[in-house]
Amino acid sequence: MKRWLPIAILLTSALYIFEIRPEPQAFKFFFKLIPMWLILYYAYSHMPSAKKSVHRLMLSGLFFGMFGDGLIMYWFVLGLAAFLIGHLFYTAGFLVQWRFSWLRFSLIVPIAIYSFIMGRELVISLIEQNNAGLVVPVLFYIIVISLMGWSAIMTGNRGAIVGSFLFLISDSILSWNLFVSPISYADLLIMTTYYSAQFIIARSATLLNKEK
Repeated sequence: MKRWLPIAILLTSALYIFEIRPEPQAFKFFFKLIPMWLILYYAYSHMPSAKKSVHRLMLSGLFFGMFGDGLIMYWFVLGLAAFLIGHLFYTAGFLVQWRFSWLRFSLIVPIAIYSFIMGRELVISLIEQNNAGLVVPVLFYIIVISLMGWSAIMTGNRGAIVGSFLFLISDSILSWNLFVSPISYADLLIMTTYYSAQFIIARSATLLNKEK
């Protein structure tokens, strides 16, 4: 059964993205979570039975991502908080795998520049829309996900890096579309990059056979 899980994840993701309509919302909620349930099970079932700290950290990140998936449909701030906790677990998991190099370390500069530009545009839009109460949680989220992306780079693990940056792309599209200006095919872009990110991160975690 394990070898069929990636196909099941792909099919259920495509089903949600292309076929499930916005209403009824409870039906959409259920189908939105199915790919993440499968991704979490995929990661768990492919990890060693004697799981090490890095495995538990990555599984926790996946769990809170799944939790955030559901919450954000009804309560944006709670969903954001769940994703933020998930990113903190991912960051801790990546830091366990830390492999220092000056080249990788220096990439914090372009990430910081991008985060600053994105944060500035979001803050301006939030204030203009009388959503000033979201400024602090949104800025904090940007800082955390940026550190998550940088910590993934510091692992030297290609899967962790690709997955983390797909997550950054997904969240950037979501926040820009939600608060700054509409983006064509936003839902398609958000969910394809999001599911891809979570699966690639999960797969990279299953390949960790020793403590870093």
